[in-house]
Order: sequence, then C-alpha cells, then structure tokens
Amino acid sequence: MIRKVRPHITQNEDLIFERSSPGKIGYQLPALDVPAVDPKAALGSDNVRDEIADFPEVSEVEVIRHFTRLSTWNYAIDLGMYPLGSCTMKYNPRVNELVARLDGMAWAHPYQPEELSQGSMEVVAQLEQALLEITGLDAVTLQPAAGAHGELTGILLVRALLESRGNPRKRILVPDSAHGTNPATAMMAGYTVGNIKSNAKGLMDVEQLARIVDEDVAAVMVTNPSTLGVFEENIVQCAEILHAKGAMLYMDGANMNALVGLARPGDFGVDVMHINLHKTFSTPHGGGGPGGGPVAVTKALEPFLPTPRLAKKGADWTWNYDLPQSIGRVRAFYGNFGVLVRALAYIMAHGGPGLRNATIDALLNANYIRYKLAPYFDLPYDSPNMHEVVFSDQRQAKKGVRTGDMAKRLIDYGFHPYTVSFPTIVHGALMIEPTETESKMELDLFIDAMISIAKEVDDEPELLKNAPHLTRTKRVDETGAARRPVLRWNPK
Repeated sequence: MIRKVRPHITQNEDLIFERSSPGKIGYQLPALDVPAVDPKAALGSDNVRDEIADFPEVSEVEVIRHFTRLSTWNYAIDLGMYPLGSCTMKYNPRVNELVARLDGMAWAHPYQPEELSQGSMEVVAQLEQALLEITGLDAVTLQPAAGAHGELTGILLVRALLESRGNPRKRILVPDSAHGTNPATAMMAGYTVGNIKSNAKGLMDVEQLARIVDEDVAAVMVTNPSTLGVFEENIVQCAEILHAKGAMLYMDGANMNALVGLARPGDFGVDVMHINLHKTFSTPHGGGGPGGGPVAVTKALEPFLPTPRLAKKGADWTWNYDLPQSIGRVRAFYGNFGVLVRALAYIMAHGGPGLRNATIDALLNANYIRYKLAPYFDLPYDSPNMHEVVFSDQRQAKKGVRTGDMAKRLIDYGFHPYTVSFPTIVHGALMIEPTETESKMELDLFIDAMISIAKEVDDEPELLKNAPHLTRTKRVDETGAARRPVLRWNPK
C-alpha cells in the first residue's frame, strides 16, 4: 500500500439557495446618523429595484465556506501535480502573472499610436531575441495564437518559399509518433499526408525516410522529442536527407521544455518550428487558453513571415508592413500579448543557467518516474526518455484492467489522471510528464499511488473496473455520452 494518501473530502454541497434561512445577512451596518431618505424619491423609481425574489439569505461564513468548498471540486495545479504527458501542465510562478497584470501591460491597446507603445514593442523585441537565442534560428514571428496555429503558419511559410521557387510540391510526411495536429495542419495547408513508421526504438526510420522522400515532398513535420518522450537522435541525418531533395524540416516545438538550454533546433538542421509559450514559458493554459505559438525560421523563410514585422526607425520601434513576399496576417494585432509578457518575465527571471536547470529538472523527474515504475508497467519503447515517459497497460490488460480504469482509480488517490491512450502507436498508453516543478516528495506520492494501483490490479481487479469510488460523481458512461450526446436541455 502507499505510504501516504491525500485527504479527499467528498461531502456533497447544498445549493446556496438551499442553505438560505429568512433573516440571515452577511453584513452589518451602523445605525444611520443622518435623516433617512426614500431611495426612490432620491434616485428615481426606475433606478431602484425591489427585493430579489427568493434571493438566498445566508451569513458571511456560510458564503465563504460554500464557495471555498466549491473551488476545491475542480483539480488545480495549486492542489497537486498534473502528470499529463505532452501538456506541460506545470506550476507557473505568480510573479509572471503580476507582471502581466501591470496597468501598462494589461491595458495596452493595439491601436495605440506607436509613440505610446514603445514599452510594449520593447517587450516584443526582447522576447523575439530571447527565442532566437534559445532556438538557434534566424527570425521569429510572435503572431500565432497557440501551437496548432503556429504549425499552420509554419507550413504556409514552407509552401510560400517553395512556390517562389516554382513548385509548392504535394506531400508532407509525418512520423506516427508526432502530435495529431500535424497531419491536420498539412491538410489545411493544401498538402496530402504520408506516414513514417517508427522503428523499434521509437525513432524515425532513416532508411525508410531516404526511400520515400522525393520531388513531391515539401517537408517532414517531426515532434522532437516525440510523443514517446524520445529524442530523435538521427535528426541531423534526417535533415540532410530532406535538404538534399529540396524539402524542409519542420519541428513541432510543443516539447521544447526538454531542450531549452541543452540543444538548439537550428543547430541540428531544423528550417522552421513553433514554440508553445504557454507550455514551456509560463502561462496557465488548462481549459482552453490562452496560448502563444511563435514561429522561428531560417533566413530563407524570413521574407515570408506574417506582416507586420517589428523594425527600428532611428531610436524608436515601428511596425513594418512593407513585406511583399509575406503570407499576410495570421492573427489580429500582434499576438496574445499577455502570454508574451509572461514568457519574457519567465525567461528573464531564470536567465540562461536557470532555463537550463529547469530543463534538466524536467528530464530528471521523468526518468525518476520511469525507473521507479518500470518494474510494474510495460515499457514498449526501451529508449532513453526525455521529459515524459510512456508505459502501456499490457500487463494489467491480462487481468481485464485497461489504462482508463487505472487513470480513474488514480483520482481516488488525489491525483489528476495521466494522459490515457496516447500516443496511439502505443496500445493502452499511460503517458506521464511530471514537469520540472514537482519535488521528489510529490513524485514519490505519485509513484506510490501508481505502485499501489498496480498491486490492486493483481489482487482485486474489479475494484479498478468501477473506479473512482471516492468522488461525488461515480464512473459515467463515456461511450454512451459520445454516441448519444444530449445537445439541447429539455426541463420536461
């Protein structure tokens, strides 16, 4: 059994209306020391409303406790770790939030005259320079709003360059270990998609790549490190194969938190890449946003970057719209500015050595989990992993327990579930990414919970098949919900 279990309070909460008791109020005011005035006479009857019918009457402490308890019903990074692979759901320092909320940052309007926007433009300039140093590439745009948007921007840049050379080509190749948005992006940009199978080590098969790259291939979109958490150790050779055939290497930088300070994509042959600022560089992004997906490119692709580009005019910053080869705007205004501010604050607070240390901590944490859990879960690709590790449910499936069952049981132990059934090249995948922000104590709690679950599968598999047991809502029929969704509420 695990050494420690998080307290998991599951009491149901009445509605605030059900807590109401006539006469209770959540405030007290001193007696009037001036003559009373009829509000309707003073303000006009149109500006004064009667008492709200059935409005809850509760005390202050009841209000505070009610909404505080409700706030704990959702899991949050302030409560515990998110072992979600490929999502980088880490704790983000509060100082970055403070900086982004400074009046001059939070209230800056994109239509302000340039002479009133020099501070904001300096933020953009410094972030661009930092990202170029981190990636080893030559130019960058901060416009794209998130990762998939950055992907589309990058592939449109590839298409524009190839068109300028006389042939946009027809196909994009995507490894089976890449993110699922990659083939969708290629299709949206007008390309057909070819698949590259991974070899036994979970890497792109170089020999296969050399065979299938021809004059119709525009680029390969590689996620590096891949969704398996494995670094493409033959990436330089892959780049050389592509460049020899006039094709380009696109890198999905969603997992850049495994490389910052250790390796620069520009140095190993990448032509264009996007970076998920909200993952690697400190923006809370659960629940759909916000995000930032800057795209960095080599010199050859720079003329095609979205308009406008930041430029110097004497001592001042200005926006340059005179870009005849640009693919045009991909985003209103200049990007998600609050995300850019947070990213620059994070980079400046860490500095080069600090960013490198954060990367090393992320790698150490993932490998620690791999080492501790390897005796209990199948490891389909036995290659050195980077920021995340992917197990499979092969051992547990023999007892009829699948990855989703174990993920739901993990909720009973007070942890958010890991990523289930992804990447798809691992059947029954358990993808785990602890990030750099988790301490050894937190990792040990998670590891103990996973070991305890593995033992429960051996001793009492039915317990897993009905998990979770300690939540207010028990296991729901996810298949039924997907096949027969209720899209319209009918109170009858």
